[in-house]
Amino acid sequence: MKIPKLQIGSLSANIPIVQGGMGVRVSLASLASAVANEGGIGTISSIGLGDLEDSKQEYERISREALITEIRKARSMTDGHLAVNFMGVLSNVNDLIKTSIQEGIKMIVFGAGLPTKLPALVPDPSVNLVPIISSARVAEFILRTWDKRYERTTDGLILEGPLAGGHLGFSAEQLEHPEDYSLEKLLPEVLEAIKSYEDKYGKKIPVITGGGIYNGKDIARMLYLGASGVQMGTRFVCTEECDVSQQFKQAYLEAKEKDIVIIKSPVGMPGRAINNRFLKDLEVKGKLKINCPYRCLTACKVKTARYCIALALVNSYFGDVDHGLIFCGQNAYRVDKITTVKELIQELLWELKEA
Repeated sequence: MKIPKLQIGSLSANIPIVQGGMGVRVSLASLASAVANEGGIGTISSIGLGDLEDSKQEYERISREALITEIRKARSMTDGHLAVNFMGVLSNVNDLIKTSIQEGIKMIVFGAGLPTKLPALVPDPSVNLVPIISSARVAEFILRTWDKRYERTTDGLILEGPLAGGHLGFSAEQLEHPEDYSLEKLLPEVLEAIKSYEDKYGKKIPVITGGGIYNGKDIARMLYLGASGVQMGTRFVCTEECDVSQQFKQAYLEAKEKDIVIIKSPVGMPGRAINNRFLKDLEVKGKLKINCPYRCLTACKVKTARYCIALALVNSYFGDVDHGLIFCGQNAYRVDKITTVKELIQELLWELKEA
């Protein structure tokens, strides 16, 4: 079979794979550029790039400069397609989005919040706007809002199912029955919801599915059901190009299926992570001391939060996993080796052809 290309607005990727944006500092220039070099879309996560400083102004300045550094580094390593991922709950999200556009990024991925004002922030039609959604209802709301307010539609949608890593767009109750919200059930509903907007604007709105996509057979199934491509995050963590510490990668390699758990994040959303010493100690201690002068997340209630999620994620990035949070997808326990991005994508494409 011929591997289908992935068209997202003005971007045409040679393979239908988008590398998911993973924070904090999991998907940086090295990983994103490697995926782009193989014909996919590499994604830099904008979350938590700046060092933790003692003032909000310094935090925002350093975050901005760090993002510029990553984008320019990635640009020096690839001529392929790059995206930047943003969380709507970041206190400086608007500044970071504007910074990315100034640096020439042509694909903005927006999650952890409803992007109702995104078209006003990014009026340039050459910049492709791709919200992350968890249901047809959310997709329809975004499309209807953009249509009425801005006479514009999305350039694509990323549909994340309940098996994804990190923060999830489902309630704790829904996550107890993930089979009821599987991609196989959600995707047809989303495809139906977007039809009228595709007709009105005379263009296809590609839907990229993510969450639990592990091998080429999974990719083939999603394409058969009508997805234009897939988003994969967990598979790329244990690659040589991923910048996280060896201890972070080792946690993936040693994880068993029972170790993958749902947690309650200080952001107010459920999240999926590896149940390591940090989470086990937290259960005993109940709450850790937090000193947060910069308020990096608007949704974080510092007074009641059990721990600082930014610090916990940064700790894992640097290798202090006993004092750190390790986000992962449901299939992280299946990862059993360190490989390269080239080898991984070749394996996925071979499996896709076979399927």
